Amino acid sequence: MLDIKFIRENKDIVIAGARKKRMNVDIDRLLELDDQRRALQASLDGGRATQNQVSKEMPSADKDRRETLLLEMKNLKETLSGQEEKMTTVLQEWRALMVQVPNVPDMSVPEGDSDADNKEIRQWSPASGFGGERPAFDFVPKNHVELMLANDMADFERGAKVAGFRGYFLKNDGAKLVWALEQFVQSRFAEKDFTPMIVPSLVRRESFVGTGYLPQSEEDLYKTQDGDYLAGTAEVSTMGYYMEEILDKKDLPIKWFAFSPCFRREAGSHGKDTKGVFRVHEFAKYEQVMLCEANHEESVRWHETLTENSEKLLQELKLPYRVVVNCGGDLGLGQVKKYDIEAWMPSEETYRETHSSSYFHDFQTRRLNIRYRDEEGTVRYAHSLNNTALAFPRILCQIVENNQHADGSITIPDVLRGAMGKDVIGK
Repeated sequence: MLDIKFIRENKDIVIAGARKKRMNVDIDRLLELDDQRRALQASLDGGRATQNQVSKEMPSADKDRRETLLLEMKNLKETLSGQEEKMTTVLQEWRALMVQVPNVPDMSVPEGDSDADNKEIRQWSPASGFGGERPAFDFVPKNHVELMLANDMADFERGAKVAGFRGYFLKNDGAKLVWALEQFVQSRFAEKDFTPMIVPSLVRRESFVGTGYLPQSEEDLYKTQDGDYLAGTAEVSTMGYYMEEILDKKDLPIKWFAFSPCFRREAGSHGKDTKGVFRVHEFAKYEQVMLCEANHEESVRWHETLTENSEKLLQELKLPYRVVVNCGGDLGLGQVKKYDIEAWMPSEETYRETHSSSYFHDFQTRRLNIRYRDEEGTVRYAHSLNNTALAFPRILCQIVENNQHADGSITIPDVLRGAMGKDVIGK
């Protein structure tokens, strides 16, 4: 959430930012409501001050003066009651508009309507590093569904029977590959200064509003009969950890390596990736989540660091990938800037997203009321960032496709062979 003072003082910038993100919000109506809110608040404060003054005067007033004061207080009470009622109505609409105002994107974010307009900034391949060509096959590569079924790594038919649309079972080397990947990513982050956490997937509404997923993305969330939600990322509950708390600057930055099962309805993607495990309703994810001091340069520096962490994982897995900077139309409500990391899918001859890396300034922390006290004792809202570490089972798609052979067997990446206990699947 943006500071209303910032919105008032930078109306044109906020409107331009919303336009760049292709989001519609009535800033003029918000400021009109804010004028009403401020006027009502001033009147209420004045009336309450008068009430306090009369309360002090009443004990020493004579009979006539007391009757006059009582009549004035009766009329003032009725006036204040009407103003409070009007304030409640104004605040309801004001708050509803405030949570719809998107964060202002960074100047470096390109214009565009969708992910088709994202701009590539670098490529990497195991054969030749940055800027190199992707390895070519001397046969027509199979897709991950064919490869996993042929090697008895998954059962999608029975997955649909048991779990419905996009249901799946992973088994044999499919299950072992996920467990090996978990050991791999856990070991790499054990070497870094991150706090490991297993976080809730069943989360109250406040954390979803605070992180910017509600009210805009409600259709993509699973909701319980009690009004709670199932999270699609560990970011939601991790960011709620310090909700309504004040930290010390000396404790920043705070870096979490957070795990949770994840659930997404994929409400707007019914016709996309309907087969296999690239786009599913139930998955698991390790997430990098951070709080840092309220400084743009710090946010930018950590954004690059978190992105580099994920790139190194893909390099160790020897998966060709590229990094794109997301255009305005492909940014979420709170994101200032976002990178997507996309690994190569040989069967589709295109890159597909495996990671996303974002920073938010104080957009999320202002909503969640996460603050810190600096050296001068000033209380400030922290900045927040997040980035996928590794998500399962999506990454299996790129692993099996990029390591396949003409006979349908799959070479296991070097860094996973110890946990898998072999070098090849299917021989």
